[in-house]
Amino acid sequence: MKKYLLTNVRMVNEGRITEGDLLIHGPYIERIGPQITAGGATIIDMRGAWLLPGLIDDQVHFREPGLTHKGDIASESRAAVAGGITSFMEQPNTVPQTTTLEKLEEKFALARASSHANYSFLFGGTNDNLEELKRLDPKSCSGVKLFLGSSTGNMLVDDEKVLEQIFRNTDMVISAHCEDEETIRKNLAYYKEQYGDDIPVELHPIIRSEEACYLSSSRAIELARKTGARLHVFHLSTGRETDLFRNDIPLSEKQITAEVCIHHLWFSSDDYRDKGTLIKWNPAVKSTQDRSRLWEALLDDRIDIIATDHAPHTLEEKKNPYTSAPSGGPLVQHALPALMEKVLDGRISIGKVVEKMCHNPAILFDIDRRGYLREGYYADLAAVAEDDPWRVGPANILYKCGWSPFEGQPFRTRVMYTFVNGHPAYELGRVSEKRNARRLTFNR
Repeated sequence: MKKYLLTNVRMVNEGRITEGDLLIHGPYIERIGPQITAGGATIIDMRGAWLLPGLIDDQVHFREPGLTHKGDIASESRAAVAGGITSFMEQPNTVPQTTTLEKLEEKFALARASSHANYSFLFGGTNDNLEELKRLDPKSCSGVKLFLGSSTGNMLVDDEKVLEQIFRNTDMVISAHCEDEETIRKNLAYYKEQYGDDIPVELHPIIRSEEACYLSSSRAIELARKTGARLHVFHLSTGRETDLFRNDIPLSEKQITAEVCIHHLWFSSDDYRDKGTLIKWNPAVKSTQDRSRLWEALLDDRIDIIATDHAPHTLEEKKNPYTSAPSGGPLVQHALPALMEKVLDGRISIGKVVEKMCHNPAILFDIDRRGYLREGYYADLAAVAEDDPWRVGPANILYKCGWSPFEGQPFRTRVMYTFVNGHPAYELGRVSEKRNARRLTFNR
C-alpha cells in the first residue's frame, strides 16, 4: 500500500495547533508526531502549511440524476476536493427524487462510479412515503431530509399528522429546511400584484421573510421536543432563530442542532444590488444584523455546523426574472478559502473552522473514523497554504455551471493538497483522474 509522509505541517485538530509530521499508509493515518521517518514513503514537504481534517459538507445538491445540465456527481465532487471537502451528503430533490429505497441505492451506484469525494445521501420524506421510510436501515445513509417550506414536486411535507409520524418513527437525524409555506405564498402574491414576475430581487428576503423562517423552525423544534426526535435545522438565515438553540451542553448530548451556510455568513441584503439573482438562495440572504447574529451564534456554539448548500444552476437560468430564476448557487470549491479570509481577519479561529466543518459533522452524524487527525482514522486531509493569493475567475472555476458568486473575489490562502482515503485527490491545482472515494459508514 502507498505511503505518504507529510512533513513540516501545522496540524489543526481538537482545539490545538501542532507542528510536526503525518504518515499516511494506505487509506489511513498511521503516525502523527515530530520528525517521522518511514522507509518507502513519498515525502511531501508542506513548508508550514495548515493541515486540516478533510471537510465534511452535510448539505449539497449535485443534481444527479435528472438535472445534470447544472452539475453532476463527478463535476461537483471534483470542485469539492479542490476546495478541501473530502466527504459530502447529497440532498434528495433530484429527478427522480430520492424517496424510495430503490432510488437511494441507485444514487449510491452513481457515486461509486464517479465521485472524487466520499459520499452519502439523505432520504427524502414526503406526505406519502412513511412506510418506505420505516424500512430504511439507520446505517444505510446519513439521514432523513424534510422540506418544510417551498419545494418542488411532492417534497413539501405539509400534512401535520404525517409529519408527526415521521418524527415519531425515525431514529436517524432528521434534517429540515424550515420556511413557512403559507407566509411565503401570501408575501409572493402581494408583490406579484405590484410587479408581475419581474419582482426586484432585493425583495427576496421580504418574501421569504424572517417570520416565515421563525414560524417553521420553531414549530419543528416544538415537534421534536414533543416526540423526542433528533432534529437538525439546516441553513439558519435569521438572528431571531438563533435564540431557539442551546449552547449549555455538549454536541453529543444535543437532540436539536443547527447549521449555518457560507453564503449567510458572507453576503447580506446589501449585496443584492450588485449580485442580483446570483445570490438568490432559499432561505434568503438577509440583513447585516442577521448576519452578525449568525456569526455570534456560531462562535458561542448555538450553531453547530457550517455547510455550503451547494446548488448549481446555469447562468441562463439564474438570469431569468425573479419568479422563474431558481434559488441556489455553487459553493463547494470556495467555502474553505472564504472561511480562511475570516480567519485572517480575526473573525473566527482556524480551530473553530475545523470544529464546525470537520469534527462536528462527524459527531452529529456519527460518521466512522473521519473528521479528525487521529492515528487509525481515514486519511482525509486538506493542506492550506497561507499567503498564497489568487482571484476567483473563469479559468479556475471547476463547477459544471461555470460561474461562482465569488467571481472576482481575491483570496489570500490556497488549498494545496486534498487527500481522500490516503490518495492525493487534489494536488497543486490539479484534480487526480484516479478516484479513491468511499461510501460513508456510520456508527449507529
